[in-house]
Amino acid sequence: MKIEGKIALVTGGAQGIGKAICECLATLGGTVVVSDLNLTGAEATAAELTQKGYASMPVSVNVAEADSVNKMISDVREQYGHIDILVNNAGITKDTLLMRMKDADWDTVLSVNLKGVFHCMKAVLPMMSKQRSGKIVNISSIVGAIGNIGQANYAASKAAVVGLTKTVAREYAGRGITVNAVAPGFIDTAMTASLSETVHAELKKQIPQGRLGMPQDIANAVAFLVSERADYITGQVLHVNGGMYMGG
Repeated sequence: MKIEGKIALVTGGAQGIGKAICECLATLGGTVVVSDLNLTGAEATAAELTQKGYASMPVSVNVAEADSVNKMISDVREQYGHIDILVNNAGITKDTLLMRMKDADWDTVLSVNLKGVFHCMKAVLPMMSKQRSGKIVNISSIVGAIGNIGQANYAASKAAVVGLTKTVAREYAGRGITVNAVAPGFIDTAMTASLSETVHAELKKQIPQGRLGMPQDIANAVAFLVSERADYITGQVLHVNGGMYMGG
């Protein structure tokens, strides 16, 4: 699944799943643009990759703002001339029960998790259309398929990402562009590390494999979808959750 010579842009790439995706794509030969709202974190991740001998570039972006996204794409294009791979991983949570959820909490999560994907795809699609090739992977979530108490905004955003993925896949399949989604289950990241041992144990009981996923599990799925081995796959959702959800 080598991707030598490919320019890969990963949003939310400074830590967690995004960082694992950056590392995985770099080891496969891609030049990785580490994009994050936290520029210091993006610079640190890019520096780690560079120290290991991989080509990398950090950029700052607020995916919820179209101007910020357009500047990011312009900067990357100025540096490398094109973008072959886009991984929309940036996302946030603001959890609470629906009746306690403020409008601002709803709007912020939808702006980053859904509108951010829209902004980034809209910005790279003209370039990919012109070169008649491109791979886009949007990170959804198991929560978008099964729901989760206290995450109405997050679940809605991640379910909507699936619909957006399928639509754009249909619109651009004829131009050599594939658009797919990866839906992680519960992954061992800083977010889940803050949960109590009791909650961890209950989660594991719901997962047939008996463990939380690792960021690398998601990165491996993304790597497959952006490789030539997945050229005939588009508009699909790849669930990576240890068997917790097995929907079609």
